[in-house]
Amino acid sequence: MRKYMEASPEAGKEFYQHFHNKGKVVMLNLLKFRATADYTNLGALKPAEEISGEEAYQLYMKSTLPELEKAGSRVIYYGKSKSFLIGPDTEKWDAVLLVEHESVSRFMEFAQNGDYLKNAGHRTAALEDSRLLPTNEMSFT
Repeated sequence: MRKYMEASPEAGKEFYQHFHNKGKVVMLNLLKFRATADYTNLGALKPAEEISGEEAYQLYMKSTLPELEKAGSRVIYYGKSKSFLIGPDTEKWDAVLLVEHESVSRFMEFAQNGDYLKNAGHRTAALEDSRLLPTNEMSFT
């Protein structure tokens, strides 16, 4: 089964074209943690003791939250998950994260920020698989 950890150039281009100049963007993150964090090729970030993927993700978020706030973004929701009520029973996710960004431009600035990037390896070490679905608000009228 294919794993998804980074956006492809094509997906990034489509995201930018579709959501640019449409205001706030809320990112739905589906997260599957590794049983044990994998810090292969991430030696500078590797903790002294072995930790779980969930613990590595907590380290990632601890360093990421201040950078999100600087970019005008905020975490709307973070919670544990397991199986879909409606959806494939072959997909299991450990956590769901919703992050609101002021705009695509502000999100791109955040994602390329050096202070963010120097600790982003904790995310790589933490996750076995992920999904990132950008959304923008609509009304029912």
